[in-house]
Amino acid sequence: MPEAVRLRKRRSLRGYSYPLIFASMYKALQLLAKDNVQLLIWVPRLAQAVLAAFADVKLYSLVQHLENSETAKFVFFCQLCSWFTWYSCTRTLTNTMETILSIFALSYYPIKGSKMGNSCKYLALVALAIVIRPTAVIPWMPLVFSHFLQEHRKTDLILYNCIPVGLVTVGTSLIIDRVFFGEWVLVQLNFLKFNVLQNLGTFYGSHPWHWYFTQGLPVVLGPHLPFFIHGCALAPRRFRVLLLAVIWTVLLYSTLSHKEFRFIYPVLPFCMIFCGYSLKYLKAWKKTAASFLLLSNLVPALYTGLVHQRGTLDVMSHIQQLCNHSQQSQAFVFILMPCHSTPFYSHVHCPLKMRFLQCPPDLTGNASYVDEADVFYSNPLGWLNKEFYNDTLLPSHLILFNVLEQEISSFLALRDYEKTATVFHTHVPQGRVGSHISIYRRKTEMNYP
Repeated sequence: MPEAVRLRKRRSLRGYSYPLIFASMYKALQLLAKDNVQLLIWVPRLAQAVLAAFADVKLYSLVQHLENSETAKFVFFCQLCSWFTWYSCTRTLTNTMETILSIFALSYYPIKGSKMGNSCKYLALVALAIVIRPTAVIPWMPLVFSHFLQEHRKTDLILYNCIPVGLVTVGTSLIIDRVFFGEWVLVQLNFLKFNVLQNLGTFYGSHPWHWYFTQGLPVVLGPHLPFFIHGCALAPRRFRVLLLAVIWTVLLYSTLSHKEFRFIYPVLPFCMIFCGYSLKYLKAWKKTAASFLLLSNLVPALYTGLVHQRGTLDVMSHIQQLCNHSQQSQAFVFILMPCHSTPFYSHVHCPLKMRFLQCPPDLTGNASYVDEADVFYSNPLGWLNKEFYNDTLLPSHLILFNVLEQEISSFLALRDYEKTATVFHTHVPQGRVGSHISIYRRKTEMNYP
């Protein structure tokens, strides 16, 4: 194992609590339906979708309780129309679970005028979200602080709610991670140190400070953006704390160099409340605005969900076929693509030998460090010839974007590889990412599919 990978492992940046949920699902499904691989692939996403649906209903119930059924209906409509919600809600990312738990927590948060507030329940859900993804603390900081200021019995809140909830959730997380890491480790603290204090996420790319204001939030909101701005001026004063949470989150994330759309997904439901108010007060333009929102979100939702960059998922079905081959144990799949482009064993439920280009961040302070993926792309042909100097080391299958084919064509021809399939990926190829994914099989190895 490379030194950088060993160091990253010792840093313990991710906890086992969230993966344990899906591992339990896999274990149960393997006992109930051993040969149904498609079930193993789809059930985690279906479970995530069901949770997202319950969260949407919770959002509707919250607004209905605080305002009325009409306002709740428009907030619910805006939430369901959001193209980014469609795109993200069934993905088993920690950001998605963070968003779902934030909605559940919000339904118990003591917003002024709410009789459904329950300090213990909302704090427990926030704590769970932080265990799963420590950055969940960011949007909840102004909300929890506001609750503390308006609470008359502050000491009771801390002693009988915050401390017990914190001890139970953090204690449970510590025990789970102790079992799997084999040592006591607080992964949430390591995660915040790595991504916030040390800002080592810049290894995966950096953006200007204003990116979330000029691109991130406008793209995530999409056609909802003008309705959000309009709704901010119309929403009751008690909802200003939610607006404060949105602004605070975007501002704080803006101080970090590495930025992604999914990072601000947890505040999207907060924004939908303001969009719903906007739609409610449009009066004569209400039907036109609703039709615009539905149609303008439908196109990007369907395109990004069903067409755009789908090749990295579709190619896994071709790889999974090797599991049914009699010589599976001798197969070796090498994914020559930017690291983490494809799923891995979550879509290949068999002991198939697979490898992809590594890109672990440098934790040694080496200024000249270059990860394996960058070394490969700097000279693909030279890297392949050096890595596979002996034919016995060659993979039985190579997976690569079509933009790489011409550059390594001599290697493919000399080592007797033939293209067996081409999978569509995107209409907008960029840099290392091509429009199609090519699957190559070594003819001299064996008669693989």
